[in-house]
Amino acid sequence: MPPIDAVLLLAFGGPERPEDVRPFLDEVLRGRPVPRERYEAVVRHYEAIGGRSPLSAWTFRQARALAAALERDGPRLPVYVGMRSWTPTVAETLASMQRDGVRRALAVILAPHRAEVSFERYRRAVDDGRAALGTAAPAIDYARPWFDHPEFIASVSSRVRDALAVAPDDTEIVFTAHSIPCAMADRSPYVRELETSCRLVAAALGRPFAIAYQSRSGGPREPWLEPDVNVLLRERAAQGVRHVVLVPIGFVCDHVEVLYDLDVEARATAAALGLGLTRAETANDHPAFIRMLAALVRAHAGDA
Repeated sequence: MPPIDAVLLLAFGGPERPEDVRPFLDEVLRGRPVPRERYEAVVRHYEAIGGRSPLSAWTFRQARALAAALERDGPRLPVYVGMRSWTPTVAETLASMQRDGVRRALAVILAPHRAEVSFERYRRAVDDGRAALGTAAPAIDYARPWFDHPEFIASVSSRVRDALAVAPDDTEIVFTAHSIPCAMADRSPYVRELETSCRLVAAALGRPFAIAYQSRSGGPREPWLEPDVNVLLRERAAQGVRHVVLVPIGFVCDHVEVLYDLDVEARATAAALGLGLTRAETANDHPAFIRMLAALVRAHAGDA
C-alpha cells in the first residue's frame, strides 16, 4: 500500500453566522419532512447560543494543532478538514487535495463511537466526493477506532477532573452521548463503544457513573436510546442526589448539542429541581486529544 501523504479530519459542520442557520438546517434536512415548529425550535436554539456554532472553529483549531504536532515529531503531513453538512464540504476538500497533488490520505472521523450516523454517512460523503473527481481522486484510508485510545480517555478524564474540582464532594458523574434510534444502535457497536469509553474514564477517576442520552430527534413512536438526560436528572433529584457533573463524552468539541441541549436545556431542568449541575468541557483542543490524533496518524503510517 502506498504511504499516506495527507490527513483528512471529517466533522459534521455547523453555521458560522446567524444568516447561515437556516441554510445549514436545510442542508442537514435535505428535504426530509420536519414539522415547522421543530425547525423553528432549532433556529431558536442557535439564537440562544449566539446565532452560530463553534464546531467549525474548533475543528480547524484541532487541525492546526495536529499539523503542528506532526511538524514537530513527524510524519510531516498537511492536515485538511471536510464537513459533512457545511462548508468546506467533503467534496470541496477532496477537490483541493487533488489539486495539491495528494495521492492517499488518512481520514479521521471526529466522532468517537461508531454508528451509521457517526461513521457510515461520512464514508458515503467521501465516496461521493471521490466519484465526482474520477480516477485521479485521492485514495482514502480510515483511522482505527479510538473510543478506547488512552489519550482520548486521558483528555476526557482531565476535563472531568477540572469539573469535579469546582463541584461538591458528593457529585455524581453522568456521561452523555447523542441518542440514536434503537434499530440503528442494534446493528452497530455504538452502545458497546460508548460504555467502554465511560468505564475507562470512570476507572481513571475512581468514581461511579451513569450514562444518559441527549438531543433525540425523529418521530415520537420510534424507540431511541434512553434514558434522556433530562429524565435522568429528575430521577437523580428524586433520589436525593444534590449535584451532577455532565460529561459530553460522545462529542469532541463544543456545538449546539452541547451549548444548548446541556448548557441551556439540561441546566434549566436541574435548576427547576434544585439540583446543582456542572458541565465538563469537551475535548476541544486538549493536548491529550491532539496527541491521540497524532498517534493515529503515526500508527497508520507505520502499518502502510
